[in-house]
Amino acid sequence: MKIHPVILSGGSGTRLWPMSRAALPKQLLPLASDRTMLQETLLRLQGMEEAAAPLLVCNSEHRFLVAEQLREIGIAPDALFLEPVGRNTAPAVAVAALSLAASDPDALMLVLPADHLIQDVAAFHQAVLTAAQVAQSGAMVTFGIVPGGPETGYGYIQRGDVLKSNAGCYAVARFVEKPDLATAQDFLASGDFYWNSGMFLFKAGRYLEELQRTRPDILAACRAAFERSFRDLDFVRLDEAAFAACPSESIDYAVMEHTADAVVVPVDIGWNDIGSWSALWEVGSKDAAGNVVRGDVYLDGSSNSFIRAEGRIVVAIGIEDMVVVETADAVLVAHKDQVQDVKKAVEHLKRMGRSEHINHTRVFRPWGWYEGIDAGERFQVKRIMVKPGEKLSLQMHHHRAEHWVVVTGTARVTRGDEILLVAENQSTYIPLGETHRLENPGKVPLHMIEVQSGPYLGEDDIVRFEDIYQRG
Repeated sequence: MKIHPVILSGGSGTRLWPMSRAALPKQLLPLASDRTMLQETLLRLQGMEEAAAPLLVCNSEHRFLVAEQLREIGIAPDALFLEPVGRNTAPAVAVAALSLAASDPDALMLVLPADHLIQDVAAFHQAVLTAAQVAQSGAMVTFGIVPGGPETGYGYIQRGDVLKSNAGCYAVARFVEKPDLATAQDFLASGDFYWNSGMFLFKAGRYLEELQRTRPDILAACRAAFERSFRDLDFVRLDEAAFAACPSESIDYAVMEHTADAVVVPVDIGWNDIGSWSALWEVGSKDAAGNVVRGDVYLDGSSNSFIRAEGRIVVAIGIEDMVVVETADAVLVAHKDQVQDVKKAVEHLKRMGRSEHINHTRVFRPWGWYEGIDAGERFQVKRIMVKPGEKLSLQMHHHRAEHWVVVTGTARVTRGDEILLVAENQSTYIPLGETHRLENPGKVPLHMIEVQSGPYLGEDDIVRFEDIYQRG
């Protein structure tokens, strides 16, 4: 029996701003450990002999970050599908199901969000095997988390009759939206309700059958996007027009709430969807005063707080039940009971046309990264890192000139018809309108300082003539 993990990595995670941003969402960040959430999701599948190579679905803008994170942990995916736009989980799962069913309609799919924490891996493996046995008979299995309290931030699953074929599984009586506190307390007291984990296991063909019955419009759009997909380097790009025309819907609303074959496997696996900063405080390792700390932090008389410093020292004196998150360009200070309102701040940034909800000061590219250091009238200064063997596109700018200073490593610079080697402490100048390219021919990372000057310094002032990453 083979189980095909399908990892959904298309979320934005706005409630974990200022760490999580559109260009670097929470699943691609090291939040609960030194590995990113995506890496932890993939690594916890190791040791389960039945698990096949994973299939991933992610936003096309994150493709190189996802590929690099897989490379770092030595995992080669079966396929990596790129969504041109986000359309929620039902279409993403449909694309994966179409891919698997093309060779085997009975292929078992284990659908996992990329941004969940699971602390008891052995119990998780056992639950997956239990679910797989039930799914082989055609059931649409979901995993219900044994509730640890009357949580109002999760949807619930009410169990029905126990399955005759497996005493550890139950038919699903109903799915319930996020309840108020009194209702959640009643659910907990009854013992018949579980938190909805958003994890599923079923046959690829069965999912497509149910989707055809309940939402044929979604399946038709996904089939068109899949059939018109094409390979781009190591990725599979879904057809943009067809996928954009697909309705946006969750797998719960599109399928699970309407199937007569829904089954719930109750699990107690140390699960958390890390939906807020307070959730990270709950699962984090606490000091004697109940604080969870990461980075350069000084505490005095503070308790039950979450403090994370990314670049500067954070001093917290006499605070209680607070969340403080410091990044290079934004600082969040909130009471733990109000961290859900972080999304209001993100909406404000969007309305104001600001960029702090989109990018960090360090912006990752397939060749490395760049980071803004300073900016003013007609000038901008950046740090640039180019990975060994990588190179930027052959390009030119209409509105700016650039001066490059190599700090460490060696740069190969194409400047018009010239090719130069620029070593440490050397520099070169790229005039406005000159065709140029930057490469790292060495074995160590290339670090540079770039000084831009001109009347317009936006990132969209790039005309690409050649690009190994096939960007537009």
